[in-house]
Amino acid sequence: MKKSFFILSLITSQFVFSQAARKYSNEFLNIGADARSFAMGNAVVANIGNANAAYWNPAGLTEVNYDWEASAMHAEYFQSIAKFDYAAVAIPLRESNSTIAFSLMRFGVDDILNTTELIDNQGNVNYDRISKFSTADYALTMSYAGNVFNNKYIQFGANAKVIYRHIGKFAQGFGFGIDLGIQYRTEDKMFFGVMARDITTTFNAWSINKQKVKEIVIDEPQNDGEPTILNDLPAENIELTMPKIQFGMGKRFDFNDRLSLLGEVDLSVEFQQTNAAISGKGFSISPQVGAELNYDEMIFVRGGLNNLQKIEQFNGKQQTQIQPNIGVGFKYKGISIDYALTNFGNSGIGLYSNIFSVRFEMDKWR
Repeated sequence: MKKSFFILSLITSQFVFSQAARKYSNEFLNIGADARSFAMGNAVVANIGNANAAYWNPAGLTEVNYDWEASAMHAEYFQSIAKFDYAAVAIPLRESNSTIAFSLMRFGVDDILNTTELIDNQGNVNYDRISKFSTADYALTMSYAGNVFNNKYIQFGANAKVIYRHIGKFAQGFGFGIDLGIQYRTEDKMFFGVMARDITTTFNAWSINKQKVKEIVIDEPQNDGEPTILNDLPAENIELTMPKIQFGMGKRFDFNDRLSLLGEVDLSVEFQQTNAAISGKGFSISPQVGAELNYDEMIFVRGGLNNLQKIEQFNGKQQTQIQPNIGVGFKYKGISIDYALTNFGNSGIGLYSNIFSVRFEMDKWR
């Protein structure tokens, strides 16, 4: 009997239930984007106003109203085993006072060794029979943002997400989802925002290549001649992602012509029970706090708190933990370079990572 436990665990983890809402469905979409937001504890849904708003709150894209902007980020998980890439571009439509944006996200593990054919039927080891494959998740997002009823203080935005996920040649999934966002900005520099993710209950339709799986599984056949595990895998599976809502409120304080402080408090609401400190049957609420000290729109110092969770200890008792984040940024002639020291992806118990991102504003070069 020969099995590739790693490959099969990847496959079977996606197909435990048919057409079910899963707690960690499309989890790569929750990682986030841009070092500035990570440093502020993800508390940016009300104040975000650049190309990265395509992820955090598409309503903020209306702040890109002169010329196009582009942003990019690269980060790595698990000692560089998994890689995460994000890129976005925002293009203002001046005639209609609106903005469109496109963003692409990829989370993947490449060059996974497939050793299922290392030993042939005669028991001989042949390293030339080792092959490689990748498992990756992709999301292409198209965004639109504009003013509500020509009111310059209220902006709205929407995302349409197309998702593609694959596990080598063994399984692949396609999905689609919608996000909606709104922001309200006052003249005294108060910010309010709401971001509703996956309001359509984003889905992935998975399919398994049973022939490819059969090539890596040798087991005692059943009456129909197929290994047990192949009979347990459905030909197609619908995986649902439940909606999430993030509320934000922020304020900017100007101390003088050069020095200012921006602060924001957010609440993230999920319609399922998690390890969040505020949680019950069918819901959970996670607070997030972030601040940014700004000197002359050139130098930025940031900090934030998020990921407030109840963690069960080895003795069975629960302990409340919170995640601190810090970061800095530098901006010159429309080029922003940001850094964050954060627990990347809000994993709660993972190691802290160094995250860098870059953003380019074309209007500063005109």
